[in-house]
Parts: sequence; structure tokens; C-alpha cells
Amino acid sequence: MEKIQEFKKYLNTPRKAVLLTHFKPDADALGSALGLAQYLKKKGHAAQVITPSDYPDFISWMPGNKDVLIFQKDKPEKATRFINDADVIFCLDFSCLNRINELGDLVRKSTGKKVLVDHHLEPDKFADFEQWDGTAASTAELVFKLIDELGDKTLIDGEIAECLYAGIVTDTGGFRHSNTTHQVLKIASELVEHGADPYKVSKLIYDTNTIERLRLMGFVLSEKLKVLPEYRTAYVALTADELRRFGSQTGDTEGLVNYGLSIKGIRLSVLISDRKENIKLSLRSLGNFSVNDMAKAHFDGGGHRNAAGGQTSLTLDQTVAKFLSILPLYKDQLNNE
Repeated sequence: MEKIQEFKKYLNTPRKAVLLTHFKPDADALGSALGLAQYLKKKGHAAQVITPSDYPDFISWMPGNKDVLIFQKDKPEKATRFINDADVIFCLDFSCLNRINELGDLVRKSTGKKVLVDHHLEPDKFADFEQWDGTAASTAELVFKLIDELGDKTLIDGEIAECLYAGIVTDTGGFRHSNTTHQVLKIASELVEHGADPYKVSKLIYDTNTIERLRLMGFVLSEKLKVLPEYRTAYVALTADELRRFGSQTGDTEGLVNYGLSIKGIRLSVLISDRKENIKLSLRSLGNFSVNDMAKAHFDGGGHRNAAGGQTSLTLDQTVAKFLSILPLYKDQLNNE
């Protein structure tokens, strides 16, 4: 953090802190928020984690989860009161306030200090303090570094360590993605030293499925996965009826997009799903092909070079047609390696 001494001085006085995640938080967003909240409480601050929406059950085991305030589920006025009264608001794992829907306007109007902790590309300039690094593998990694820069690494206990480890292990794909660097492994090792249990975290996140989720996965792989060899692309389009058929819950489609990339020769994989609010796209790529650029240019989204999200207000069929229509624009790039 550039203004670390100023920030450290600001935190010398007990503050009322709110910690926000993006819509449909994943393990990195929730783990970062819960880990940082527990650290702030140890320092004598009041800390409230607020999420705009619900999140997958397989990350609800994290320490501190029972105290999370879900804006869509709990009373909105309660979250509004916390934000209005906050001295400091931490924005974790998102770089644009429109990622938190209605909460974004509340943050803009708040008189509290804003702190951005994130690793997504091209962040909006709304924060008073920024712990931002577009090359970082995860936001949890940046929370660890922030605590270290504040001189409080010894305050990281087993519960904080497991929250941050969960964020790192998921955003590196179990340490399989290209963002798994020496520094990432070093931080993960330190978190284990502080009490994180790698077996426990991985078991709870990766090996705790409902029978409905497994059947949805089988259906996707056997009937819905489409491969376009000429574009080195695989994609899946799921209708609202299909999601209902398998009793899909928040998080059930997470990770499905990665199966397309496991096919030999494929460089781009996309999952398109019909959600209640709109059509969601999850994009993944290998090598230098930027799904961040694709999502930003065509699907009102963005993220990282090899992992991004998008959305449309079109129908599912129209979204699929749009996606297929833009592939020729990227044919040379996709076949370049």
C-alpha cells in the first residue's frame, strides 16, 4: 500500500468497519473479508462483513460466517445503517462499485474512508487507500500482505489463516493455474505455519458436493458441452429450465467452465447460463488470449487475462448467437499458439 503509514495511523484509533464483497462472492472474496474482519477485531475495531447476495454452501464453513449480513436475504435497512455509520469501508475482490449493485450507491455517498483490496484489472478510482495489484493471484494474498505491512503478521491465527488460504487455493485452481508463483506458494506455506489445514480446506471446498450438483455436472459433460475445433473453443449454454431440473443452487455451476479447457487443443472455454436477473457468462482461457478483453468489449464484464465474467440482457439464444458471431474476430488469436 502506497500510503501505508497514513493508513496505519488511521487504524490506531478504534473504528467502525464494514467489509464488502462482490455479488455472488466466491471463496476469495468471502475468505478475504472474513479473514480481514477477524484481524480488525483483534485490533479493537468493530467489523461487519456484508455481501450483496448469497453464496455457495461449500464456503459457508469459514470462521465468522454466522455473522455475515446478506443484503438480499436480511433486512436491507440493517446493511444500510452499517454502511452509513461506518468510519471505514473495505471493498474486497472487486474494483468497480457497480459490482455490488445497490450497495455501490451507498458506498459512494458514505463519508467513511474507502479501502480497495483487489487484484482485478483496471480498477475505478474511488478509494482513499488502495491495496491493489493486478498481478496478484488472489485478494486473500493481498490481505495477507496488508496485515504484514501493518506489522501484525503475528496476529494471524488458525481461523484467519484458513480464510485466507481458502481464497488463495481457489483462485489458483488448487495451485494449478499460471498465477501460482513462488510468492504465492510462500504465502500459502506461511498460512499453514499459522494454522491453516490444507486437507481440511480442500476437502470442504472441492470434495463436498450434493448429488444434484454431481448430476448437473454429468449432464453438462454428456449433453451440453460443445466444441468448435476451428476456433479452439468449447462452450456450454444452460437454460433456466435445465438449472431448475437439477435443483441448481448458488455455486453449483462453479468450476464447470474449466472442463472445456481440459480438452486437448482448446484455448477458450465459456459457460453461458440463464439466471433470474440476466444471462451470465464465465470465460476462461489459456496462454496469452485475454478473456478480459473479450468480456469487456462484448459482454459488459471483465476480470483477469485468463479468467473473466460477463452478462447480457439478451435471451440465452441471443447471447449464444452473439458469442458465436464474434468468434471469427478472434480466430487468428485463438489459433496463434
